[in-house]
Amino acid sequence: MRTFSEVSGYLPENTPYNSSFAGYKDWFIQNYTKPGFTIESGLGENPLPISQFDEIYRDNIGILVLGMVL
Repeated sequence: MRTFSEVSGYLPENTPYNSSFAGYKDWFIQNYTKPGFTIESGLGENPLPISQFDEIYRDNIGILVLGMVL
């Protein structure tokens, strides 16, 4: 997690207890027995405006590439 933070500039945060048992990350961990992460990016509510795409991509490309080699 620290490495993802370093390549993106995002700060890691703890998952609130009531949010930690339902979602894609949990399904992934259960089915693949590998670490799973949720990257929260962008500002506002879903769907995010397309105008944020370039900034979100730049912020997250390091995470995507690093995730492929781990």
